Amino acid sequence: MGAVRKRRQRVATYGLCIEENRILLCQASKQTEAHGWWWLPGGGIDFGETPEQALEREFLEETGLTVEVGDLLGVLADVRMRTSFAEDVHTVRVIYDVSNPRGELVAETSGTTEGAAWIDLNALDTLPVARYVNEALLLRR
Repeated sequence: MGAVRKRRQRVATYGLCIEENRILLCQASKQTEAHGWWWLPGGGIDFGETPEQALEREFLEETGLTVEVGDLLGVLADVRMRTSFAEDVHTVRVIYDVSNPRGELVAETSGTTEGAAWIDLNALDTLPVARYVNEALLLRR
């Protein structure tokens, strides 16, 4: 009989920041099971935060940029099995349009991301990109 898998739900907020046919993405660090994959800046909503406050905080932590949180684009959800932790995670992703990035693009050094970059939208299919990134792009159209 196999080990009992834990089940966890996570509510997070992410920003879709697009300028001049480029999208701002973060690259997953070795702290994750998705090391090297690209995803939207954002993350978990802390107790007492609004989704917008969490997104502003996460953007600054992961990219070094301050942003303006715009319209709510939609809510996505997925379930993934984390093999190294024997748990299933149900993530509810609140997706916002983000604009006017200010500051210097700087990668987070001690978290779940290890890089941040502007990626040409036409190059997305050549990179390992989290599935929800493409789903979020469909919300913006």
